[in-house]
Amino acid sequence: MHIAQQILFIVLASVAVVLFAKKIVQIRRNILLGKEEDISNNKPQRWKNLLLLAFGQKKMFRNPLVAVMHFIIYAGFIIINIEVLEIVLDGIAGTHRLFFHPLGSFYAVIIDFFEILAVGVLTVCIIFLIRRNIIKLKRFISKDLDGWPRSDANYILLSEIILMCLFLTMNSTDRALQLKGSEHYFNTGNFIVSGSIAPFFNSFSSHSLIVIERTCWWLHIAGIFAFLNYLPYSKHLHILLAFPNAYYSRLQPPGQMHNMPNVQNEVKYMMQPELAPAGETAPQKFGAKDVFDLSWKNLLDAYSCTECGRCTAACPANITGKVLSPRKIMMSTRDRAEDIGKNINKNGQFIDDKKTLLNDYITVEELRACTSCNACVQECPVSINPLDIILELRRALIMEDSNAPQEWNSMFSNIENNYAPWKFSPDERDKWAAE
Repeated sequence: MHIAQQILFIVLASVAVVLFAKKIVQIRRNILLGKEEDISNNKPQRWKNLLLLAFGQKKMFRNPLVAVMHFIIYAGFIIINIEVLEIVLDGIAGTHRLFFHPLGSFYAVIIDFFEILAVGVLTVCIIFLIRRNIIKLKRFISKDLDGWPRSDANYILLSEIILMCLFLTMNSTDRALQLKGSEHYFNTGNFIVSGSIAPFFNSFSSHSLIVIERTCWWLHIAGIFAFLNYLPYSKHLHILLAFPNAYYSRLQPPGQMHNMPNVQNEVKYMMQPELAPAGETAPQKFGAKDVFDLSWKNLLDAYSCTECGRCTAACPANITGKVLSPRKIMMSTRDRAEDIGKNINKNGQFIDDKKTLLNDYITVEELRACTSCNACVQECPVSINPLDIILELRRALIMEDSNAPQEWNSMFSNIENNYAPWKFSPDERDKWAAE
């Protein structure tokens, strides 16, 4: 490779890495806008979750066919990056197929494996495009995805198709040049997929083949660098965040809710005033109104959302026509965190924008529709917990804003006065058995 091309490649790679790192640092800052939460217990179980849920995609295999197709794309993304490593090193060092001489005949075996994966990725991406845009599965045509989110999914699938086509064309023309004995294109042995395509390029001159091969090489790696920097702005950020999110997933049973000790103490002291310690102050805030009041894990959940809609498809409230969509809850939380991040980028610190996650991004009607059934938590393939955010927002709605339906207020009043949801005095509670 000419020295000028090496310099160009190094500049391109450096810019791509710097821009990506800058955005990742901003996302990390946005996640840490949430409150501190210690999630470090039971490390063996956490590593097990990481392996089974993130690497093994255990939850996806409830639908084996879709799981296998998704796994092909996932494996392609992970494994073909080994081939990308060779391209990057070739670009920096000015070499061509750097790994061939160290690996010898095994090199062709590895490339064969990559090409089979590439064909698999191509096929699955086309199937997924058909599912989204022709068959139009219900969870993919929901109004949650109107606008950018729906386009985002299609852009990613189309990008994958283009990158795989460039990879196979690059290898095919490379193999054709090998067969012609062109300089620098040493014989690596036949490639299982591109080797069968190479004969179609026999009529091309060596010069034309070099132009095609080099063009595909540059477009392929430039496309990967572009994809790298598109990733933080896309739902496909879950490719990276699924791993920490699986590791830090909650280990307690899904139905177990987090209670506020201060609230429990208030109830206890109301019933037994003599137990109240002198000088103890009431808690300053209940629940969450904005992302600052949520935990960093809640915000990591929001950024890890794949927007697959399995949570919403399983939600009984959504199925019966309510406005609640757990997917939309996560997307709105992420949108709010992003807006706050932009505010900080612009002003150097957060300047109050007179908005909150509660009311401005997530409505009261959505929160009230939730039955707390945990179906969304059960279905999420990357261990996201939308219910946790819903409960925190609903806690603030009721305990901070006193905003509850009349039926709920009557129940609260009965609990406060009668220690039960019903309008019966505690002294008369056993009269049902009098006869």
